[in-house]
Amino acid sequence: MKKLIFACLAATLGMASVAQADVAAGTYSVEGTNLDGSSYGGTATITLSSDTTCHIHWSTGSESDGICMLYGNAFAAGYVFKTGGVGLVVYEVMDDGSLEGVWTIDGESGAGTEILTPQ
Repeated sequence: MKKLIFACLAATLGMASVAQADVAAGTYSVEGTNLDGSSYGGTATITLSSDTTCHIHWSTGSESDGICMLYGNAFAAGYVFKTGGVGLVVYEVMDDGSLEGVWTIDGESGAGTEILTPQ
């Protein structure tokens, strides 16, 4: 699984161009699948903290907070659940401003998917 996540991260960063994609601060609708394949939804709020970094907060039945980074069309975040778990998500920034990604949690098997859509 770690090889899959690293391969996805490398592929996403490899697709990144020199020009920065546009990720807007604000609230996003969240639609995703858990590690077991079940679905979830909620909201995510992105607050920019520099040209390439930001803070992100998810509210999807559980709460988590993270730091994020934009590089070309790759958008990645490391996050911590209120219960203490640590995770990683890697998104591709789409032309319509949505973010399509894959995520995992340290020590867990599998990968989930997630789409953030600007509200």
